[in-house]
Amino acid sequence: MAGLTDLLESDLGKQIISGVGQQVGTSEEETSSVLSSAFPALVGAMQNNAATPDGQSGLLGALLGGKHDGSILDNLSGFITGGDHSDGGSILGHVLGGNQGNVENEVSQNTGVSSDKVAMIIKIAAPILMGYLAKRAMNSGLNKEGTTPGGGGLTDILGGLLGGGQASQNQETPTMGGSGSVLTSVLDQDGDGQLGLGDAVAAATKKGGLGGFLSSIFGK
Repeated sequence: MAGLTDLLESDLGKQIISGVGQQVGTSEEETSSVLSSAFPALVGAMQNNAATPDGQSGLLGALLGGKHDGSILDNLSGFITGGDHSDGGSILGHVLGGNQGNVENEVSQNTGVSSDKVAMIIKIAAPILMGYLAKRAMNSGLNKEGTTPGGGGLTDILGGLLGGGQASQNQETPTMGGSGSVLTSVLDQDGDGQLGLGDAVAAATKKGGLGGFLSSIFGK
């Protein structure tokens, strides 16, 4: 299963990086660095939230029945340059809660991009990430009960983006689509056996940030 590194290196990812960077006033390198650290933190937080019935229900509703249905990807440039970015603030508030400022500060410290620009970047990018997740969810056949025809579920989709999905757990080669056990052992900073926001933030505090860590493992 393609992960976040694959997303950011794809044509879609390059469009996101270029468009958001132009809107915020950061270089493509700076924008890419911020998203490489912020996206795993956001997905990790979603995975953590989805571990509870209420959290999973809310995320499923947003992905399958709400406005985050993936249509944002059909006119990405229009959203970036003239869309309602306030929705990104709502998403970040729901996903990160009181940790939003901590995440923004950690990403800023590890990328060298000012925290105000980091906040702007992830505010614009959060709805795009939700749209991408919605497309992944629908393509996998995810239903409102949080399961897929293949026997996986929402947490597997999220884990797959981090390299820890159900399919990747059985692989040993350290690629973004595999090496779930490697990522879990290193990113599970609190030792609870799951990848959550605390793990993502803790990893982001280390040299190079979470994005840098992922790059070092996968040779990107």
